[in-house]
Amino acid sequence: MTQTPDPDAAHPANGLDEVVHQRVRLGILAITHEARRVEFGYLRTQLELTAGNLSKHLSVLEAAGLIEVEKGYEGRRGRTWITLTDDGVTALSNEIRRLKQLIARVETTNDE
Repeated sequence: MTQTPDPDAAHPANGLDEVVHQRVRLGILAITHEARRVEFGYLRTQLELTAGNLSKHLSVLEAAGLIEVEKGYEGRRGRTWITLTDDGVTALSNEIRRLKQLIARVETTNDE
């Protein structure tokens, strides 16, 4: 049975957020959401990035208001911690919801 798409319904891919959807930034948001507060070095290791590359992605997310970056010290060593803002939690949730909708459409199409 073939489903006819509703012409008035926007395709879920249209709702994907360009800032959030990029692989590294989605990874940053997901890891930070899991950890609540994450250290820069941990993100760099987990996502297999250079410090400069990670810094650029963090700048994009911070400018969009999705994360907060806190610099401080742990002992004598400088540290950078990242936390999600409320907007970051919402943006990640919306992205996951859209991805689930997209997956459901693909799986429905494959079942036919």
